[in-house]
Amino acid sequence: MLNPASVTLFSGGAPGSESAFGACAEAFGVQEVTFTFAGNESQRSRGLRLLSAEDMALRDVSVQYVSRLMGRSYPSHTDEVSFRSLLQSICWQVASGKEAFVVGEILPDDTVRGGTGWGAEFAKICNKPLFVFDQAQGEWFRWDQTRWTPARNVVITREAFTGTGTRALNDLGRQAIAQLFERSFRR
Repeated sequence: MLNPASVTLFSGGAPGSESAFGACAEAFGVQEVTFTFAGNESQRSRGLRLLSAEDMALRDVSVQYVSRLMGRSYPSHTDEVSFRSLLQSICWQVASGKEAFVVGEILPDDTVRGGTGWGAEFAKICNKPLFVFDQAQGEWFRWDQTRWTPARNVVITREAFTGTGTRALNDLGRQAIAQLFERSFRR
């Protein structure tokens, strides 16, 4: 079992899943890096790291590429700049962690619903251990390089991990995050 003081959560501090991951990290004594960017409002201020324009350029990603990869449409041109910044921030979160935990909903095409899905897809691209708590099914799944498989007693095993997910966090998702921390860092 890891010492929580030696572990760091990388997240974005958005309402919902990311804020819940951050609150648990703080409660369990886990360090926290909360990535944000100009014009973005984070609900978490602990470990806040404002990404500069240079930082954002290092994780540049095309909205069109993500749309094709995910098989869905994202914001129109007027919203594209802020959405692209969000995608770049998610890249920072995932690239910084050595494993990723996502709360959302797995779709039939093996992607995860919404913008959260980009975090899961980027974790796949980066070959990171990836776990998704599917709120609709009420259970954790692990990506095994080709498909999702049910995962029991999921724990944080790396000293740097990513915690992200849906803004529409429900009670099952909130409980899954809390139990993840409890199993990983028993007090």
